[in-house]
Amino acid sequence: MITRRNSLSLIAGAASAAILPARAFAQQGIDLSPEQPGRPRAQIDEAAVKLIAKDAKFAKDGVFTVANNTGRFPFGGYASDTKTIIGAEPDIAQLVADALGRKLEVIPTAWADWPLGVTSGKFDAVISNVTVTEQRKEKFDFSTYRKDLLGFYVKKDNEIVIREPRDVAGLKIIVGAGTNQEQILLRWNEANLKAGLKPVDIQYYDDDVVLYLALESGRADAYLGPNALLSYKAARENKTRLAGNFSGGWPILAEIAVTTRKGAGLAEAITQALNTQIKNGNYAKVLARWNLSAEAIDESRTNPPGLPKA
Repeated sequence: MITRRNSLSLIAGAASAAILPARAFAQQGIDLSPEQPGRPRAQIDEAAVKLIAKDAKFAKDGVFTVANNTGRFPFGGYASDTKTIIGAEPDIAQLVADALGRKLEVIPTAWADWPLGVTSGKFDAVISNVTVTEQRKEKFDFSTYRKDLLGFYVKKDNEIVIREPRDVAGLKIIVGAGTNQEQILLRWNEANLKAGLKPVDIQYYDDDVVLYLALESGRADAYLGPNALLSYKAARENKTRLAGNFSGGWPILAEIAVTTRKGAGLAEAITQALNTQIKNGNYAKVLARWNLSAEAIDESRTNPPGLPKA
């Protein structure tokens, strides 16, 4: 049965905003200073610079301008000064900017606004957990840098293991409405019903506080969402654990990419810059400091310029 619960109040909803998690993480030793002294930096990558197309146009001279949703850590959020954008995605953006010999400017952007911003030239790129899809390839070029990984998270003492569709039969699963993971869960449920298995009780919550209360109280068995977000929260609060992972492109693999306008002449250079950072270890340092190592791309694999694996 599919149910829906609304948020309890605006006050409760504020607990899921970027600033409040930042304060909580700061108390646990996570560096949320605007200076970010531990952020890895890169040397200019001459091979990458040479790959910038002669007719490529940047939004600003000498600057690599990047859009970021700044929605949640570890992807991106605000530092303790409440104005500086930090996180794993800004760290990746910094490495690319350094490699291209340009200053970095990160612009907070609503998720719905990044496509127009990139195609219009307002931004050079968006680095904000964008998944490569066949439909997006029609308008954008991609330079992949992280696996798109989803995860089922359960209460820490819950022994559930989820590896395949039949494992969710009869469970109460929380998922975000209108998300890619919801579509996958619905397909799993449909397959289970055809196989004569019990249906999934799919639950929707508009508020993270209420959502996690449902997990803690047993009203829900598991929460399916982006692994990076949920693993970061699990590591910081020690109340939930991973019960199973699978690709965000299930049943095929999917990856997250730096996204630029199709034909802008930047994808090959960005790809080269990222590959260099993967090889020299800076990439691994970024993912490790934000608890994203599980989503690391294997450094032995090749990232074809403008044509990432998906």
